[in-house]
Amino acid sequence: MLVPPRNRSRVACRSVLREPSMASIRQGSAPEDASPDRSAMKRRSNAPSVSARVAACARRAFPSWLPLVMPLVAAAATPAARELAEILQSTPDVVRGEELYAPCAGCHGPEGSGNQDGLVPALAGQHFSVLARQLVDYRHGERTDVRMAANADRHRLQTAQDIADIAGYLSGLQRRGPGTVGDGMQVRHGASVYFRLCESCHGATGQGDAAEGVPRLAAQHYEYLLRQMNDAAQGRRPNMPQEHVRLLGELEVQDLVGVADYLSRQIAGP
Repeated sequence: MLVPPRNRSRVACRSVLREPSMASIRQGSAPEDASPDRSAMKRRSNAPSVSARVAACARRAFPSWLPLVMPLVAAAATPAARELAEILQSTPDVVRGEELYAPCAGCHGPEGSGNQDGLVPALAGQHFSVLARQLVDYRHGERTDVRMAANADRHRLQTAQDIADIAGYLSGLQRRGPGTVGDGMQVRHGASVYFRLCESCHGATGQGDAAEGVPRLAAQHYEYLLRQMNDAAQGRRPNMPQEHVRLLGELEVQDLVGVADYLSRQIAGP
């Protein structure tokens, strides 16, 4: 595996919750009307942990400060942000999540490994916070795909708890088998671009950050990664942060191809 250079510029390209962002809340820069109730925050900090049945898969997805900031996120104006805040405070029932996932296996595979043509992403082992956010965005029209919109609507996933359950189940799965990769011609160039522009948020090997809602990209299918970067650069990913859109729009074809190939060859995290 290529080693990132020690001296590299870092471009902040975080994919965090909006209105207000989790990062701004943690840094004390949330809007005044969302000021925390210190006594309530102290009481909530003593809330019990998630059940033993989901502890293994939820450990990274539920950082210790999450119950403190979610009431502030819930104060955001959009229904999508309020529903996401409710999901992130929920305790997933992974047994029920497995049942809810069954109809999804036709496209995403019985083990959440996606489609070998690379057009359907691998979901197994993705961070809970990321899975929840994407399902909420599909449900509320902030990300577009006819099939996913139909499967994320309230006829299929009726409540926020349903989304928590299916996201909890998928985040606890281990990836089975390799994903698709590129031809290797631009992988070294892509690694250089990635270390310079993306590593500071997504990690050296693309493991992401559950607490910040940054997706795990390691071992994702090459074709899917490339398509999503192109879609974002061309304005077809409305839920993509604008700094990502600008950054990706400035890259050349060989840059995108190389980054996708580099990430597809990394090892999926635990």
